[in-house]
Amino acid sequence: MPHNTPPTRSPKAAPKGQLHQRNRHQGQYDFAKLIEASPELGRFVILNPYGKQSIDFADPAAVRVFNRALLRQLYGIQHWDIPAGYLCPPIPGRADYVHGLADLLATDNAGEIPRGSAIRALDIGTGASCIYPLLGQADYGWYFLGSDIEQPALASAAAIVQGNGLGGVIELRQQKQRGQIFKGLLQADERFELTLCNPPFHASAEEAASGSRRKWKNLGKLDPQRKLPELNFGGQSAELWCTGGEASFLKRMIAESAQVSDQVLWFSSLVSKASNVAHAEKLLKKAGAAEVRCVDMAQGNKQSRFVAWSFHGPAQRSAWLHGRKPS
Repeated sequence: MPHNTPPTRSPKAAPKGQLHQRNRHQGQYDFAKLIEASPELGRFVILNPYGKQSIDFADPAAVRVFNRALLRQLYGIQHWDIPAGYLCPPIPGRADYVHGLADLLATDNAGEIPRGSAIRALDIGTGASCIYPLLGQADYGWYFLGSDIEQPALASAAAIVQGNGLGGVIELRQQKQRGQIFKGLLQADERFELTLCNPPFHASAEEAASGSRRKWKNLGKLDPQRKLPELNFGGQSAELWCTGGEASFLKRMIAESAQVSDQVLWFSSLVSKASNVAHAEKLLKKAGAAEVRCVDMAQGNKQSRFVAWSFHGPAQRSAWLHGRKPS
């Protein structure tokens, strides 16, 4: 079961470069406690150039075991694994996205973060890791519907959900219409307070591989004597790239969101490339969004952001949330 529940009231935004104040991944990791929770992590621990304990983030197996240890020690998730080759998410950054969305709901709820399974969130492209439903359920008790186009990814996510006894609060559903996001997935009577999405941001497999090589070079890890993985966090094609890349995906998502605007309170998506934000905002204005928010996030020197939009005004959003009774 989740523990160390963060406070309900939404605080001020975290200082620049720091994780959200409710993020459980503050400060240095306690590897002794992590290894105590997951002994298998011990064989992957190394000393970094500063003499601090760490892991080799170029090793997909190490990253996968590290994530498992983090989820077990910090969130009480006892069963977590993904098949080789699937995207292994950086959990602290994913958690910040969830906390940012909780703050967004709080602005429509007199500063109080609504909790419990009456709050329903749709995770678009939940992937093999099922990471957003796990984090959102642990921290806020929300109900999640995770969707994906790939059956093997859903099978992995289902094993995680079942292994942790979360079948009553995390539902999984396949999007069988490739190229569609909401169409063919949502049932007519379904309502969601939130949608989350980590869209594929490359336009091709070649671009994804090139981006990874550039990342290794910038990190000073490009060693000609050693074969490094193409992608340090893994990833299948649908997770990493789509025709037109991130900008094209956002365009489709915005267009489809307008068609189901009465079923969702807040739509949202991570936006990897800052240059895509202004274009998304123009599209949202044209689509008739009543409100658009761009929320910056940071983990050290890594900058990221998510864009959220609603077709409902402040009074409508408040009334929507007040109509949801706590579970």
